[in-house]
Amino acid sequence: MSAERKIRLLLAALLAAALAMPAQAQTSKPAKPAPRPPAAPAQPGPESDLAYAAYQRGQYLTAFAEAKRRVESNGDPKSMTLLAELYAQGLGVPLDEKKAAEWYKLAADRGDREAMFQLALFRIAGRGGPRNRDEAVKLFTAAAKLGHPASAYDLGLLYLEGQQFPQDFGRAAELFRAAAEAGNPEAQYALGTIYKEGRGVEKDLREAARWLGAAANAGNMDAEVEYAIALFNGTGIAKDEAAATELFLKSARRGSPISQNRLAHILARGMGRPADPVEAAKWHLIAKAGGNGDPWLDDFVSKLKPEQRTAAQKAAKPWLDALAASRP
Repeated sequence: MSAERKIRLLLAALLAAALAMPAQAQTSKPAKPAPRPPAAPAQPGPESDLAYAAYQRGQYLTAFAEAKRRVESNGDPKSMTLLAELYAQGLGVPLDEKKAAEWYKLAADRGDREAMFQLALFRIAGRGGPRNRDEAVKLFTAAAKLGHPASAYDLGLLYLEGQQFPQDFGRAAELFRAAAEAGNPEAQYALGTIYKEGRGVEKDLREAARWLGAAANAGNMDAEVEYAIALFNGTGIAKDEAAATELFLKSARRGSPISQNRLAHILARGMGRPADPVEAAKWHLIAKAGGNGDPWLDDFVSKLKPEQRTAAQKAAKPWLDALAASRP
């Protein structure tokens, strides 16, 4: 995959996240807690703790009441951010993006970096008000200066995009490094990719493998695939086909067509683990249905015994049915 293609994918992830609408229905009694709560206060007081604890337990009406009381008593910006989150997702209150944006802005103006980040995403998506990329950049920049990893990562993506300001791979690498060192898996993957391609930094396959490995260990599936490839080939790290195969298996089970294809080759050839023609054919069928065809594996499967092909098709069927059901 070219560096430009990887950059487009990285940027697409930012824009997709910003433009996605909340999954929860507009109801005061949501079925389950929000998938990603706002950052908790660095040194929360007992009253602020009550609001966040209620939020994390899914007691949204209590969280709203406690946060509102905290705001009215001493103007706590963390509680403002929590109120914004509740309005943004319709948790305990009717979904209201305009009110969410207003609360995020109040908290951001008082220096809350999580509010800055969320309001930046709102401004990019045009939620709760008009789209305003200039303001979004200012908010990402302010939050990144306060050590917000996701803001540094997203700002790095905008430097790769090169629309808001001139494209600058070096600056993007600096921002990715700051977020990566703070433990952000997406930034670790992005930084590993930049080192692998030598864009904005001197090409360094050891550094690439190090950061891809960190992101893979944190569960980033794209990094799992890239790190497994590096392990299998011994690129920037000691060659370890068995460990690479385990990673390919992990990401294959998570739905990566690339890993499914690689795993099929490994099992067909007996590299990294004993050959298993049926499993190889199964993963090839799944990868092919996911858009990763392979003429060599087509030929391999065609030469299997009829009972082996039948067994592979049976093993692949649940995957293929799930894939078909997920498509429009």
